[in-house]
Amino acid sequence: MKIIITLVSFVALLAACGGNGQKTNDSKTPATKVKKVDGAKIYKTYCVTCHGLYGDMGGSGAFDLTTSKLNLKERIEVITKGRNLMTPFEGLLNEQKIKAVAKHIETLRSE
Repeated sequence: MKIIITLVSFVALLAACGGNGQKTNDSKTPATKVKKVDGAKIYKTYCVTCHGLYGDMGGSGAFDLTTSKLNLKERIEVITKGRNLMTPFEGLLNEQKIKAVAKHIETLRSE
């Protein structure tokens, strides 16, 4: 008799706790956020030493970024593979970070 009561209680508990099979989007589960990469911050970390804060320093023979005519794809290539004395960043920065830096460099251009 105890086994039957325990079994019935267990089934009743499952029925009470179980849902209707539909998934809900509760706010209890944190949403997956895509973290935006800050190209300016990465530039300040890795590029300022040679290019300067405004891109026009020219340290160690660095190109003046304010006069750059390279398009986004070309800038990504230079950052990734390096050029002349510039070190390649493909082993240090991922593709998303390199693209963010390349986009930031566009803001340094003189009109």
